[in-house]
Amino acid sequence: MIRIYFILLLILFTGKIFAQSQASIQVAPADTVFSPAAAAVTSDTISIAPKPLLDTAWMSFTRQGGYKNFTEFIFSKHAFFGFSAKPIIEGSDIKHFSGKEILFYLLIALLLIFAFLKSAFAKYLSDLFRLFFRRTLKQRQITEQLSQTPLPSLLFNSFFMVTAGLYIAFLLKHFNVRSGDSFWMLSLYSAAGLGAIYLIKFLGLKFTGWVLNMSGATDAYIFIIFIINKVIGIFLLPFLILLAFTQGNVYQVALSLSWCGLACLFGYRLILSYSAVRNQVRVKPFHFLIYLCAFEIIPLLLIYKLLLYFLLQNA
Repeated sequence: MIRIYFILLLILFTGKIFAQSQASIQVAPADTVFSPAAAAVTSDTISIAPKPLLDTAWMSFTRQGGYKNFTEFIFSKHAFFGFSAKPIIEGSDIKHFSGKEILFYLLIALLLIFAFLKSAFAKYLSDLFRLFFRRTLKQRQITEQLSQTPLPSLLFNSFFMVTAGLYIAFLLKHFNVRSGDSFWMLSLYSAAGLGAIYLIKFLGLKFTGWVLNMSGATDAYIFIIFIINKVIGIFLLPFLILLAFTQGNVYQVALSLSWCGLACLFGYRLILSYSAVRNQVRVKPFHFLIYLCAFEIIPLLLIYKLLLYFLLQNA
């Protein structure tokens, strides 16, 4: 009996559960067709938020100002780039600058060249100034070392030609000598003239020393001349900057100081030359003065007179 009751209860509970599952199922109507596009639209509508409305206030503001959109308005108000400025086209008015840009770059190049020479030949430059100021007792040894280094000597001599040529061109412009000519042509002629003068002087002293059997004295004299020239080339560099970019009282002071410095350097060259020649040859101060007047001062005066005559004739 107990088994029969248990089977009846199991049948009743099973039927109740089946009836509830049948009631929960909703069958679609017969005339309804499943559409994948409709399902996609339904899923998109659920997953994507509605788009915000466009703010037309900025659009109306930019259009009233004559701008196509807000991006063009932002570019027109840029602080560093003139997007709204009138473009430069062919035939428009372009401003041309005619200043001292080339001279500025040339002086910067000279400063860089001097820095390179100082860095590459630091020992040569140090020995040069030690010998110039007589700060060492090993003068003969340093003289031999400097004589055995032709490359830095040639480079510093070339540097002297360039700086001295520029300085002479500044003087010619200052005194209105050939003021109509180009500054660069005057600089080129001045540097070439200095190179020719010192080349002739070098060859003439070498030939004289060989003929008179005084090569030691002439070599010492030539060495001192070119030592002073190297120092002059370095000395003129800051004055070139002052003469190029100053006016008025500063210009006059720079010009006067450069003249005083050059006079002191040439005077010091005469003292050193006399000391070097006297150690090689017995010469009296009067004879040395006659030599200076005959081979140093008078040729320079003649060259100056000839150049002045030539420049004035072609003016």
